[in-house]
Amino acid sequence: MPIYNKLVRDGIPAIIEADNKKYTMNILEPSQHEEEIKNKLGEELKEYQQASTNEEAVEELADLLELIYAVLPLHDSSKEELEKVRLAKREKRGGFDKGYFLIEVEDD
Repeated sequence: MPIYNKLVRDGIPAIIEADNKKYTMNILEPSQHEEEIKNKLGEELKEYQQASTNEEAVEELADLLELIYAVLPLHDSSKEELEKVRLAKREKRGGFDKGYFLIEVEDD
C-alpha cells in the first residue's frame, strides 16, 4: 500500500472509494492545514517550473491558484480581498508584464 502523507484535493477520498479501495486519512487542524498548504504550494510550484508544455503549465497554475484560494480563510481573507490587495499593489508598483529584470541600483 503506497504511503502519501500529503494534502490532497477534497474529491480524492470519493475517487478512491469509487475504485473500491481502502485508505487512511486525517482532517487537519487549521495550523496543520496551513503548513500542508505551504508544502503543497512548493510541490506545485516545482511542477510548474518543470512543465514542458503550455497545457501542463496551465494545469499547474490552476493547482497553485486552488491552493491560494484554500488558504485564504485561514488568514481571515477571501478571493475578493486578495484581488483588492493585488490591484492596489499593481496600481502602486505595477505588475510583472514588461519583463523588467533589475541588476543593480547605485547607492547614494
